[in-house]
Amino acid sequence: MSQEAHYQTVITTFEVSPGTCQDLMELLQEVYDAFIRHQPGFISAALHVNDAQTRIANYSQWQRREDFLAMLRAPQMRACNRELSAMARSFEPVMYEVAATF
Repeated sequence: MSQEAHYQTVITTFEVSPGTCQDLMELLQEVYDAFIRHQPGFISAALHVNDAQTRIANYSQWQRREDFLAMLRAPQMRACNRELSAMARSFEPVMYEVAATF
């Protein structure tokens, strides 16, 4: 167990319909590939879909809280968030500090 992890984890859950799940996944993949992964402080991310295609979970890690917040304020991400809002019933990013890894 490592208690030395000093990075931030953001878990965002999206509530979607089976009809919009794939479209939202494609948009997320595009924005990660073209923009997010190139931002200062970005470490990694993973996208997860439940079997019913009604929820998407996005797990991303950042070196610092400020790095994630700066990415969110960028014009490209603000425009993307408007698209995500139109495709999802709801979505909520929550930042966590890593307490332990195994």
